[in-house]
Amino acid sequence: TAAGIEGGRGLLGDALGVWQDRFWDDDAGLAVEEWDRGWTRCAGYRGLNANMHGVEATLAAADAVDDPPVATRLRDQALRSTERVVHGWARERDWRLPEHFTDGWVPLPDYNRDRPADPFRPYGVTVGHQFEWARLALHLRAALQGRSGHNGPDWLVDDAIALFDAAAARGWAADGRDGFPYTLDWDDRPVVGARMHWVLCEAVAAATVLAAVTGEERYRELAARWRAHGEDRFADPATGSWHHELTPDGAVATGTWSGQGDAYHLVQMLLLDGAPVRGSLAAALR
Repeated sequence: TAAGIEGGRGLLGDALGVWQDRFWDDDAGLAVEEWDRGWTRCAGYRGLNANMHGVEATLAAADAVDDPPVATRLRDQALRSTERVVHGWARERDWRLPEHFTDGWVPLPDYNRDRPADPFRPYGVTVGHQFEWARLALHLRAALQGRSGHNGPDWLVDDAIALFDAAAARGWAADGRDGFPYTLDWDDRPVVGARMHWVLCEAVAAATVLAAVTGEERYRELAARWRAHGEDRFADPATGSWHHELTPDGAVATGTWSGQGDAYHLVQMLLLDGAPVRGSLAAALR
C-alpha cells in the first residue's frame, strides 16, 4: 500500500479487519496470540512477541492508509500496548521484560524453563526483544508527533533509553565473550548462550534510532561497533546474508533454528541507517 502497488490497499483492509475483529483485545489494550482455523477457540497463552510485532505492524499500517480516523485508532492502540508493556511491566521489573502470560495477563516467569532454547517462546529475558521494544517506542513517538492532538508522552524516550541501556549493559558479553546471548535469567545470567543474528541486528537498529533521536554520539559508536562485530562474525559470503546462529565462540550453530534465518532483521538494520525516524520503515523510505 505504501508503495502504491495495485491491490495493496484491499489486502491491507482485509488484514486490518482480521486484526481488529479477531486479535485486538480492546479491554486489555493488547492482542491475543492464536486462534484455531475455524475462529472458534482462542488459545489461553498470551505473549509479548505477538504484541511487539503487532505494534510494529499497526504503526506501518497507520502510515500506509489514507484514512486519518483509521490511522489515529491504530496509533492509539500501539500506544496503549507500548504503555502497558514498556512503561508498565518493563519499568516495574527494573527493565527485565517478562514475555509470557496467562489469558488474564498474569506474568509466567518460569514458562518454558524446561525448553529454554525455544525459537519463539524461550524462558527468561529475551535480550533482542528489549532492543526492539526500545526502538518501537521511538517509532511510536515519531508517529504521534503532530498527530492525535499530541506529540506523545515524554516517557517514550526515557523508557526507550532505560530499556536499551539495560539490555546493552546486561547482555553484551554476559558470559565473558563478545556478543549477546539469546536469553538471560532473572538475575542476568546467560541461559542460552547462542548468538542469534537477529539479536545483534536489533541492537544495531535500536542504537541507530536512538542516535538519531537523542543526538548522543555513544549510540552511534555502539551501532558502528556492533555492526562491525556482526560483519566479522555473522556475515556469510555464500549467501550475502548473515548466519542465523553462532556458538559463543563464533562457530555456525543450529541449536535453536535449523536452516537459513529470515532476512528481515538484517535488511531493516541496513535500511534504517541514515533514514529519518518515522512510524515505519516504509514511511521513512518513501
